[in-house]
Amino acid sequence: MKNKLSFISIFTLCMALSLTACGGKQASNTASNTASKSTQTEAGSEASDKSDSTLDDLYQQENQLFADHSDAWNKVFGMMSKSDADSNGNYADYLAGTIESNKDSFTDDELKTLNEDIETIRKIEEQIAELESKSTSSDDNQKNSSKSSSVFSDFSGEDFDGNKVDDSLFSGNAVTVVNFWFTGCKPCVAELSKLNELNDAIKSMGGEVVGINTETFDGNKTAIKEAASVLESQGVKYRNLSIDSSSAAGKYASEIMAFPTTILVDRNGNIVGEPMLGGIDNQDNYDTLMKQIQSVVDADSTNK
Repeated sequence: MKNKLSFISIFTLCMALSLTACGGKQASNTASNTASKSTQTEAGSEASDKSDSTLDDLYQQENQLFADHSDAWNKVFGMMSKSDADSNGNYADYLAGTIESNKDSFTDDELKTLNEDIETIRKIEEQIAELESKSTSSDDNQKNSSKSSSVFSDFSGEDFDGNKVDDSLFSGNAVTVVNFWFTGCKPCVAELSKLNELNDAIKSMGGEVVGINTETFDGNKTAIKEAASVLESQGVKYRNLSIDSSSAAGKYASEIMAFPTTILVDRNGNIVGEPMLGGIDNQDNYDTLMKQIQSVVDADSTNK
């Protein structure tokens, strides 16, 4: 399963559609196509476009299942945590495992619906895997080897007050905690106050929390206003940024399918460790993240 984490909100359908419109998965392919433009044939381009369209359709089929049975799936997504997640495994198995480990939380009807959906998702995933394998076989190794170091290289964005931000954001910190969220995601909003607490706690360690709201891409003023209102209601003081959807960081965010997702970035702009799935308002997640933060800070001190 290529770079696929999971969905964690009943609003993921809207999110996935908006990301596609902003050039999420398609933008990644566009960048690759541009790099090889001199050797790419018109027929090859048309085949790539057709593959992209088919992938989008398959993802939207999955999204529609989540939307159709949102009450049941919202329970599942709220139960996801890093300890449960295997982002490199089979997506359907990942969902099934989450449900199985929490089956007492569901009614018989909900379990029946969820299990039926999973079998449909499993078939969709088989088609997705086949298409992605064909479309990325030539450059996956190169992309994967450089991904962690390239995501935040030449980083740029603006905070919600319009102040410019660049990659000095990371070089100035021993560790930067980057939280990806969106305004309609209930678990995302639920953890905001805890993230603010975390930001205060790690300042003395040389750390900082930064939020990236994926609905505010490309300076979307309406989305920024709505996100800022939510942040204010939760007492959040740490910086939140709007970035370009076509940037390396924007493309990385477009492939995130679990919200909230939190990553750690070191002083050199490299992603450290695995993403944290689920909110840190869950104490186990908070404690796990703090241990990871301390590890990055210790490594930073050693390298000085």
